[in-house]
Amino acid sequence: MKFRFQRKFLAIPYFIFLILFIVLPILFIIYYAFTDSNGFFTFDAVVDFFTSTNKLNVLLLSLMFAMLNTIICLVIGYPIAYILSNTKFNANAVIVMLFVMPMWINFVLRTWATRDVLTWIGLDGGTHPYLATMIGLIYNYLPFVILPLYNVMLKLDKSQIEAAMDLGCNRLQVFTKSIFPQSIPGVVSAAMMVFMPTMSSYVISDVLSEGQVVLFGNLIYLNFSNSQWNYGSFISLFMLALVAISMLISRNFTEKSTTNKKESSKW
Repeated sequence: MKFRFQRKFLAIPYFIFLILFIVLPILFIIYYAFTDSNGFFTFDAVVDFFTSTNKLNVLLLSLMFAMLNTIICLVIGYPIAYILSNTKFNANAVIVMLFVMPMWINFVLRTWATRDVLTWIGLDGGTHPYLATMIGLIYNYLPFVILPLYNVMLKLDKSQIEAAMDLGCNRLQVFTKSIFPQSIPGVVSAAMMVFMPTMSSYVISDVLSEGQVVLFGNLIYLNFSNSQWNYGSFISLFMLALVAISMLISRNFTEKSTTNKKESSKW
């Protein structure tokens, strides 16, 4: 029988990559999370996590940093994205130069450079660990807010905005009734791209706070670096659960926004 090449065969490398680098690691994490050092099934890691005051405090601190970083990035990034989406300022060179090119630099190098700058202006991690960490988080994750919002802003229904202004709406009403509802998918996407990575970040907090601020990512790293594979695996699994929940919330918001937009377009 003559072999015939089919287009679906092109998915084989992706399928192999998916198995080796996504499915198998997750299975290993699940295995270690519910076993002890001897390989016997146990809930010791689960009990330890939910009864440890230190680990719960790290979780709460990480949630606080993630929420604050997301809010600040949205407050700063939203107007910047809107201005850049305006035809008067819509220059790809500006976006690449200001937001994309810095991301080409190695993440660790950017973090150490930020530490040097903060130390130079008197905001070193030794004396201001929380402030230094927050500045580093905002600097590193702000582009992940601006770019999704910018892409959504380019697709705003300008006729709807003009109609609202023609009907007598002031600028605030135009924003709350037309611009912001249309940009909700971008806001949700940007928030998800900042919130969860902030919680799992450990290089920024470790370098800028000089080890004084421990976030969820630091906690996972500390457990694995101390050969506490079982405890570190459960914390990682818990982190994956948070990511899955955030993705479901994001999908729910996006679907509702798309449905509302289709209904409004029919009218």
